[in-house]
Amino acid sequence: MAEKAYADQPTSDIEPLNPPHRLLMAPGPTNVDPRVLTAMSKPTVGQFDPYMFKAMGEVQKMLRTIFKTGNERTMVVDGTSRSAIEAAFVSVIAPGEPVLVCCAGRFGMLLKEIAERCDADVHVIERPWGEVFPIEQIEQAIVEVKPKLVATVQGDTSTTMCQPLEGLGDICHKHGALLYTDATASMVGNDLRVDEWGIDIATTGLQKCFGGPSGMAPITVSDRAAAVMEERKSIEAGVADSAQEIAVKRIRSNYFDLPQVFDYWGPRHLNHHTEATHMLYAAHEAARIIVSEGIDNVIERHRINGAAMSAAIEGMGLKLYGNQSHRMNDVIGVVIPEGVDDAAVRAQLLNDFSVEIASSFGPLKGTIWRIGVMGCNARKDAVLTCAAALGNVLERNGVAVDTGRGIDAALAIYESAERKDNQEN
Repeated sequence: MAEKAYADQPTSDIEPLNPPHRLLMAPGPTNVDPRVLTAMSKPTVGQFDPYMFKAMGEVQKMLRTIFKTGNERTMVVDGTSRSAIEAAFVSVIAPGEPVLVCCAGRFGMLLKEIAERCDADVHVIERPWGEVFPIEQIEQAIVEVKPKLVATVQGDTSTTMCQPLEGLGDICHKHGALLYTDATASMVGNDLRVDEWGIDIATTGLQKCFGGPSGMAPITVSDRAAAVMEERKSIEAGVADSAQEIAVKRIRSNYFDLPQVFDYWGPRHLNHHTEATHMLYAAHEAARIIVSEGIDNVIERHRINGAAMSAAIEGMGLKLYGNQSHRMNDVIGVVIPEGVDDAAVRAQLLNDFSVEIASSFGPLKGTIWRIGVMGCNARKDAVLTCAAALGNVLERNGVAVDTGRGIDAALAIYESAERKDNQEN
């Protein structure tokens, strides 16, 4: 019976993929930079090919510049941005160890769940969605909990907020804790100073401000954090040189065992898994584009374009969500006007203009739209197109907005930035 059902499934009419062209202005994924797509089409090489090791080494060098760190263990984890989070947690946390999670949105809740799945002793401090933590509140919790790891989200796309981190690393280290931050949505679009701020582990993804595809996750690990991971280091039996390299108390994941990944990326090049060759090419080109432009210039580009989008939204008469002094440069929250059908507006944007924006999650679902200004979409024409399309759709849905005034407000931001640039140069 099962064989007949299998045979009855028609396949002859399946055509080659031909996805529609979209302007992806949600907070990730963003449109992949064409140069990255070109790099991904380059010839495949083997995982021990000298060219592979050359490309890996160059990725490490460029990521150190982007993370603003000298950490030797700076590389990528094969998988989406969440894979690096899981790798960090399962490698640094042993069952029963105390972890403090700072939760003020969906992705703080995610860190809590991942820590719980590591069988950690999880303690949570919370702020309402749309707020950030005062450093003093985090320090008080550190004193009370005495955690091994403090887990934070720098930029939570569910709320658009950017958590201040300066000074937190020193506080963690004073109390014997490591500091982890999830910078998936914020990095490259906002300043992240890993060494200066004392961040022990930071992870991100390619699909947002890096301008690459989802599927590979940059990570950097301090010597302090690596030493903790090495306490449970165990080499896979099939590649270990001796029985002494196989530990009794091992990290609970093989694939996400970072000390083993370090050995593949390090001078030993010890086999762990087959590297995702063409995703590595994507990471290489995305990083090359960023360092070529200059990381601080890229951050400033995101700031300007985020400010222009915000000005357009306010200019047309809509309300921005949250405290704008703590908003990420690259994600703008828009309060959905009363009586407006969230899903219908987004569907019209997609169907009529091929523009994608997003709603949010949890208590903000159907309450705000989130507009991402990320990667190669952090540019003038993308911002103006998105703003004009949103204004038109809202007008057709009976919302009293002044789209032209919004566009003028955005243009004023660009003109001001151009004048400033001309004065400085």
